[in-house]
Amino acid sequence: MSTAAALRRQIEQDLEGRFPAALTFAPRTIREVASTGIDAADELLDGGLPVGAISEITGPASSGRTTFVMSFVARRTAEGRVCAWVDVHDALDPESATANGVNLRQLLWVRCRDSAQNVANRSRPWTRLDQALSSTDLLLQAGGFAAIVLDLADTLPEHANRIPLATWFRFRQAADRTRCSLLVLGKAAYAQSSAALAVECAPLRVEPAGGTVLRGFTYEIRRGRQRSAEVNVSRMHGVRKPPVSTWSAGAAWEAKKRA
Repeated sequence: MSTAAALRRQIEQDLEGRFPAALTFAPRTIREVASTGIDAADELLDGGLPVGAISEITGPASSGRTTFVMSFVARRTAEGRVCAWVDVHDALDPESATANGVNLRQLLWVRCRDSAQNVANRSRPWTRLDQALSSTDLLLQAGGFAAIVLDLADTLPEHANRIPLATWFRFRQAADRTRCSLLVLGKAAYAQSSAALAVECAPLRVEPAGGTVLRGFTYEIRRGRQRSAEVNVSRMHGVRKPPVSTWSAGAAWEAKKRA
């Protein structure tokens, strides 16, 4: 036995009581994922969004970020699972959600609003955000939700960036314990190292139906930060996936007209 191997064995034996296999890499496991309902996205993200972790869906307005999240929630509610949407600025449109396949009977909609006292006091822009964070914390701790959407899409980045890292870490631990997919929808990434995945959305083109009416949209999605321990078979065989993919979605009124 070489000197290095003997030294390593001696160190592991000395630390075995407190740190078993201290110098041995932990085995890589396959992370559980759930389909987004979008084939191109599932292929890009190795099957979908992680279960029991935080995923950040970012992008500017009209980038497809909300439609992307609705597709994921639609897939989860179609399976009979209960989801929640924490709506910081009361911006969720139920008709659009229904048109995108979301079963509203399986969705808890938390609408954050300013009280009359807080409306008069403009010095506290944190009011709605505080409600949203408290609601998300309660829902995660309660368990029973397959997915929770924390909708910060209309929250100014300078406010969302003030969310303490300890809050994101607590959310991460609770999501892992309850096997809940926490989706953070925003203009930028805020959870930092607590997020297992970051997806960036961007608009590409629109499909007009004549005049000022739009029939469909094409979006670009980019896989950003990905902190997970999954075994990626394509990488094992030396095949690299492109970090960007595209997908298309029809307008909500087109879906309603077909129905």
